[in-house]
Amino acid sequence: MRRKIIAGNWKMNGDGELVRRIAERAADAASGAELAVCPPFPLLAAAATQLPSGVRLGAQDVSEYEAGAYTGEVSGAMLREAGCRYAIVGHSERRTLYSEDNARVAGKYVAAQRAGLTPILCIGESLAERDAERTEAVVAEQLGAVFEAAGDRAFAEGVVAYEPVWAIGTGRTATPEQAQAVHAFVRQRVAERDTDSAEALPILYGGSMKADNAAELLAQPDVDGGLIGGASLDPEAFLAIHRAATEA
Repeated sequence: MRRKIIAGNWKMNGDGELVRRIAERAADAASGAELAVCPPFPLLAAAATQLPSGVRLGAQDVSEYEAGAYTGEVSGAMLREAGCRYAIVGHSERRTLYSEDNARVAGKYVAAQRAGLTPILCIGESLAERDAERTEAVVAEQLGAVFEAAGDRAFAEGVVAYEPVWAIGTGRTATPEQAQAVHAFVRQRVAERDTDSAEALPILYGGSMKADNAAELLAQPDVDGGLIGGASLDPEAFLAIHRAATEA
C-alpha cells in the first residue's frame, strides 16, 4: 500500500513561534499518514530540534550543484546535514518567478537523490495550457525531463506533487475528478517505464487542499496526500488535513 503524505510548504512565511506551535500540536502525528514540514531555510535548525521525531523535515528548494561558487544556493548535502528528509523541486513559483525550466528542475531532482534526500517533484499546467487541452502533454514533458536525467527508475525513490496552476488565484477550482484524472495519468506514464515504481509512487495534490475539501480529494484512488500551502501555516487546519489523510 502506498504511504499517505501531508507536506506543508510554508513558502517565505513563518517564524520561530510558528515552529513552536506546529511542534506542540504535532506530537500525535507519528501515527497514520506521514507528516512533513518544509519551512524557509533559516528555520530548518529550529524545526529539526523542536519537531517530534515522527514529523519529517523538508526544504523548499535545493541546488543542482554539490558545491562551488554559487552564492545563495544550498546543496543537498547541507540540507541532509540540517536534518532534512525531503526537498521540493520545480514548484510552480520557482518555474514561473525564477525561470526554472524542466532541465534545471530535473538536475535538482537528481542532486536531491544523490544527497540521500527524497525529492518532491512539482508538476502542473497553466491556465492557458489547460484551456488549450495541453495538460497531459505538459505533464509528460515535465516527467520526461526527469526520466532523461535519472533513468527509468527515477521515481523509485521520489514523490510527485501535481499543482493545477490554473486553479490557483484564478477563481476556477479543480474538482476531485479533475485531480484524479491527472494523478492517474502520472502513474500511467511512470508505469510505462517501471511498474514497481508506479505502484509505490506517492502522488500528492498541490492545488489548495484545505481542511474542508481534503477528505473528498483524498478519497480519489490516485491521490496519496497533499502538498499544502497556506493551510500549513495554521496548525489546526494543517493537522485537520493530516487527520483526513490518516482516515483515508
